[in-house]
Amino acid sequence: MSACKINGGGCDGSTGPGPGDDTQAPTAPGNLRSTAKTSSSVSLAWNASTDNVGVTGYDVYQGSTKAATVTGTDATVSGLSAKTAYAFTVKAHDAAGNNSAASNSVSVTTDDGGTGPGPGGGKVLGYFVDWGVYQRNYHVKNIDTSGSASKLTHLNYAFGNVTNGQCAVGDSYADYDKAYTADQSVDGVADTWDQPLRGSFNQLRKLKKKYPNLKILWSFGGWTWSGGFGQAAANPTAFANSCYNLVKDSRWADVFDGIDIDWEYPNACGLSCDTSGAAAFKNLMAALRAKFGSSSLVTAAVSADGSSGGKIDAADYGGAAQYVDWYNVMTYDFFGAWDAQGPTAPHSPLNSYTGIPHEGFNSDAAIQKYKSKGVPASKLLLGIGFYGRGWTGVTQKAPGGTATGPAPGTYEQGIEDYKVLKGKCPATSTIAGTAYNLCGSEWWSYDTPSTIAGKMSYAKQQGLGGSFFWELTGDTSNGELITAMKNGLG
Repeated sequence: MSACKINGGGCDGSTGPGPGDDTQAPTAPGNLRSTAKTSSSVSLAWNASTDNVGVTGYDVYQGSTKAATVTGTDATVSGLSAKTAYAFTVKAHDAAGNNSAASNSVSVTTDDGGTGPGPGGGKVLGYFVDWGVYQRNYHVKNIDTSGSASKLTHLNYAFGNVTNGQCAVGDSYADYDKAYTADQSVDGVADTWDQPLRGSFNQLRKLKKKYPNLKILWSFGGWTWSGGFGQAAANPTAFANSCYNLVKDSRWADVFDGIDIDWEYPNACGLSCDTSGAAAFKNLMAALRAKFGSSSLVTAAVSADGSSGGKIDAADYGGAAQYVDWYNVMTYDFFGAWDAQGPTAPHSPLNSYTGIPHEGFNSDAAIQKYKSKGVPASKLLLGIGFYGRGWTGVTQKAPGGTATGPAPGTYEQGIEDYKVLKGKCPATSTIAGTAYNLCGSEWWSYDTPSTIAGKMSYAKQQGLGGSFFWELTGDTSNGELITAMKNGLG
């Protein structure tokens, strides 16, 4: 059936091609590649096709059989056999039913059943925030009762402050003064008024006694307190000495196994802008390693801005890698309602997708950029957010819609814990390896146990050192998300 025409235009007054006029097929998808695999699944990604009207989707073929149809530029084919080679291609299609030529073919052999983590290992690291003991009512004991402590290999305590060129206590009351009653305490023993150490530090000591393999690091900086790193970088040795003296203070020296630096961002802008130069981060980490020695852990949380000339390019992360045990790559918060009118976009995409608002703002771009700078894969941990980001005033379900502002959140606009979102706005769609949904006029994106499983497959495929998350309070009371991480890493 041909489209209605009057004088060459559409009967509705439009001048563009009608649905029956479009006979031009999209271009073939480019650079088809495997991003992750397990013994029973293969994850694929490809570069977007172009079309004179618009690409509406992609068909993924396993041999000559159509295995999946998706709207984004990634897909996971499951139900495969272990240790078996499979060939995949992808074709694009438009609204008129025109199909592109096939992409390049990629052959992938699934893993042997029961394989463990890749050469990097299976670190599962979580952040515990000192302010969680207040409004969020999340205490060290909750790490135990949720089942999280048994799954963690490492715990980062956030945050210590950075001020006057030195490491400093962040919240003395929460850290080592707050008295815990017996029912709040890890071991069921109440604090006394005259004991030398109370607060979360004493509870962490009790947690380590129960889980002797758990390693704990004290994190310094963070978004709010990174402004002090510029002064610290002016005298790295003095800074390192101050941090060592604080972390190794005799009151809690047995609690901490090392230090984590969360500088947002060296020689770039976060809450404030740093102008200490490209070498400052490397010099700071070198001084910390020299002071702490090889028996303590020295790590850093680092930008995931994989764009050309972006934050990763601003500092010498490759040169600093020799001094750290690993980097926590903050592969979340790529997009959010600080862009109040949108476009809506998932805050933690694993890879790029058609219409992504900013090239290089995805997890895989960051990981590949660090690798290209000489950072060993085993020193990279993939970041997972235990929360979602959202907008309100949205009518379009697919990413890329307009909004009127940030969606309401329990503690802050535009952000909400996973444990709330799983009931408030259950994720029904996925794009770029993460999940989203439109619920009423609110659009939310976040990771689920299912998408985390896919990201852990990616971490293993890439040989990463494991994965970390921000932060414990966002998970359910029985630790759904950390369980998915632990199971996914093997």
